[in-house]
Amino acid sequence: MAATTVYKEPAPRVDAENPLESMMSRFNVATEILGLDDETYNVLKAPDKQVIVHIPVTMDNGKVRVFEGYRVVHNTILGPSKGGIRYDKNVHLDEVKALAAWMTWKCAVVDIPYGGAKGGIICDPTTMSAGEIERLTRGYTLAMKDVFGPDRDIPAPDMGTGPREMAWLMDEFSKTVGATSPAVVTGKPLVMGGSLGRTEATGRGVMVSALAAMKKLGMDPAQTSAVVQGFGNVGSWAAKLLCEKGVKIKGVSDVSGAYWNEAGINIDEAVAYKNAHKGRLDGYTGATLMENADDLLLADVDLLVPAAVEDVITEHNAHAIKAKLIVEGANGPTSASADPIINEKGIMVVPDILANSGGVTVSYFEWVQNRQGFKWSEDMVTERADRIMTEAFEKVYATSQKYNIPMRIAAYVVAIDKVAQTYKFRGGF
Repeated sequence: MAATTVYKEPAPRVDAENPLESMMSRFNVATEILGLDDETYNVLKAPDKQVIVHIPVTMDNGKVRVFEGYRVVHNTILGPSKGGIRYDKNVHLDEVKALAAWMTWKCAVVDIPYGGAKGGIICDPTTMSAGEIERLTRGYTLAMKDVFGPDRDIPAPDMGTGPREMAWLMDEFSKTVGATSPAVVTGKPLVMGGSLGRTEATGRGVMVSALAAMKKLGMDPAQTSAVVQGFGNVGSWAAKLLCEKGVKIKGVSDVSGAYWNEAGINIDEAVAYKNAHKGRLDGYTGATLMENADDLLLADVDLLVPAAVEDVITEHNAHAIKAKLIVEGANGPTSASADPIINEKGIMVVPDILANSGGVTVSYFEWVQNRQGFKWSEDMVTERADRIMTEAFEKVYATSQKYNIPMRIAAYVVAIDKVAQTYKFRGGF
């Protein structure tokens, strides 16, 4: 499968700060600003449901191996829960809980009627055959048949999964209900009800957020330099779309290293090279390989887009960042310990729960199209997604100005306030 067809979100490094603790530290600051009552706070801080399953799979060698899988539903007060499924050997429950909560806030901040969820299976899909992955996916779906549903919990691709796995999931779930159920999952192949515009949606949301922030800061895209850390689906699309708006991308990186070109990298050329070389930039000659890939984060540019793994900006390197603007394409690329340093330096950060929510927005559009039984044009998808992202940015920015708080905390304030108000109107407890 071509690398450009898969939306991926990274698993955490083993030595990374606990993602759940990072999320909760921001959550606590936002609830204090809102003056949230103890009852609502206690409801929102804990997930509604945590499901742990063990899936026996017959491997190609004839032996049966048992895999551990998770699904965490954080909240459903706004609507059915939504969130990806990741296949990775480093998946752990705290990570899944943090990502489920992030999905709740992400959906609330862009004002779509979903709650948050996340799933994962501890496995290494790079060492498994297609048949083994299919049997694992179908087994996981059966184990979660009472959790999943178009009106209950709607999974999507994440790290290690893509349209192929979502097709298997839809098929297996459809068998359990005796009817084709395309709306049970998003991120499907186009021929099975996937949405046009989904592949580039997260990267496009990063671009829209970056342009909105540049406007507030008085930055001219044509005079703006940038680096994009991470050149997977999100990073490559963000780089390509920013480049089309006039931004000069001087540096990019992937697992093979960081690449620098002072005159600007030809992003279309770099993407074509990556796609022709198994999704990697190894040997790319359109830029110089940097001695230390971590130095890309500290480059003397205007815009930094971390779109790779979690916790790459920490208390250890935040003081050396030179960018005026950070737009987070990855989930949790900035640790909570780095926030005070970034804020003191006066760097605007468009946080992950806002900047990378273009993906879940178009996933929502896919679900709506499946429910309608009608496919939208790509222009309709992108126009509506851009409008939602722009409106969400303006609301978060206005909140940051109202309370004189960083954009990150403002995004949490907007999201938590929406969820908390809904509980009060619904009388949820």
